Amino acid sequence: MFLHLGENVVIPMKAIIGIFDVESSMYSSDTSQFLRLAEEDGFVTRITDDKPKSIIIAEIEHKSVIYLSPISSKTLSKRTKYRFED
Repeated sequence: MFLHLGENVVIPMKAIIGIFDVESSMYSSDTSQFLRLAEEDGFVTRITDDKPKSIIIAEIEHKSVIYLSPISSKTLSKRTKYRFED
């Protein structure tokens, strides 16, 4: 099964490590620093230029990837639950 993250980005659900809300995550200085360092190291993929609503951490081909998605974490989480219940 796959999860659509926005635009033309789709990843396997088994690759997902976590889905996080940008608003609640960005209150933490640790999270902000983590994202800044990850972006500097090339681990962050911005799906659109729009303001991200969610952060998705995944392991793709044995590499960590962080996606910034315009779709809310609540919507993405609902999609994963629907898929896992099938």
